[in-house]
Amino acid sequence: MRGRRWHELKGAGRGITQGNSGEQGRVLTATITNAHYDIEAIQAGDPLRADALLARLPELNGRADRPALAALARDLSTRALALTADGLPSPTTGLAVMRDLGMVLGSIKRHGTEPLTVVPELTPLLHALGQQTDLVPRDTVQHYTSWNPPGERRRTYTDDEQERWLQDAVRDVFPALSASLSISDALMELDPADARFAPTADRLEGMVRPMLEAIDSVTSRVSPVFFAQTMRPYFEEIDVDGVDYLGPAAAQVPLWLVDLCLWACDRNGPEYNAFLEESLIYALPDWRAFWARHVSGTSLVTRLEQRIGAGTEGKQESLARSAESLALLLRTLKTFRGRHIGIAKKAYADQVRLYDYGSGGAPIALLKRVLDLTRENETIMHAATRRGRP
Repeated sequence: MRGRRWHELKGAGRGITQGNSGEQGRVLTATITNAHYDIEAIQAGDPLRADALLARLPELNGRADRPALAALARDLSTRALALTADGLPSPTTGLAVMRDLGMVLGSIKRHGTEPLTVVPELTPLLHALGQQTDLVPRDTVQHYTSWNPPGERRRTYTDDEQERWLQDAVRDVFPALSASLSISDALMELDPADARFAPTADRLEGMVRPMLEAIDSVTSRVSPVFFAQTMRPYFEEIDVDGVDYLGPAAAQVPLWLVDLCLWACDRNGPEYNAFLEESLIYALPDWRAFWARHVSGTSLVTRLEQRIGAGTEGKQESLARSAESLALLLRTLKTFRGRHIGIAKKAYADQVRLYDYGSGGAPIALLKRVLDLTRENETIMHAATRRGRP
């Protein structure tokens, strides 16, 4: 069962108990906060005093030292439980704790062992930290990239520079994607004939461009073989209390934040929709709220096509400009997805791959289908532009 029970556990507000040696467990109070954007505070945190310990992680992973990794997990577990003996720390501290525990849990799983069989006492704490910050009870791509300390304190699985480049590429796209929420919200409030619509859509396209820069950086610096055979195993799912949660992979980068209002809320295919619903649990709370606001709405592509089709007198030029801007945005998304498929094909080629599916659980066929949907909507907007300018 992959992640599905997370909604049930979270919604039920289940008490999380912490205890050991047969003692009565104590309820940890979960406080949902919006600490996720206090990035510098999370990065600066070393609540488990783990800087020196985690600096050894690449060495331990390099020689697949299972006993040493298990010992490290027990050491950090003891520190984490001592830290929370009188209650949960601040949310930013809690995010740093989850980040550091997650690096070790992912390392143990990479070498063939379910990590919570090594440190089962961490299970209630993972649930409590997840509830406190309104996230799944393990580390996500945010922990691994945005909330990871810079410089010498950076947490990595390997000592290969390619891993750092991969982290940097993913981390650099999050500010723009977060900013895209407010721009998409604004577009949904505007009439496509409004003179402000096209410039606002152009701003949204500017938020997507860092994705192109990021994937170009990955293409030029990170070998598909390195990703497929060295990094991909660290992003395997782990079992937390009977539920499987995916690792902190780049597949959790939510490009659907742009897709949703643009076309996906009413022009989506069943495969992509099912994938998004399963991936949604790994998103920040603000992003999930954005999804809830717009998932049942009328997309910008549909609204614009309908307005041009209605032949609104005196508004055709404005509508054509709006369609042109949306077509440009879709072209940028199409370009990104085409390059992404190129990387994926190399990483999951028969002679290279260790897994049949991507780190987010999607096959290459789904990536192709989403690219096709993006192209279809771009074609619709090009046609709308021509209709607006006969």
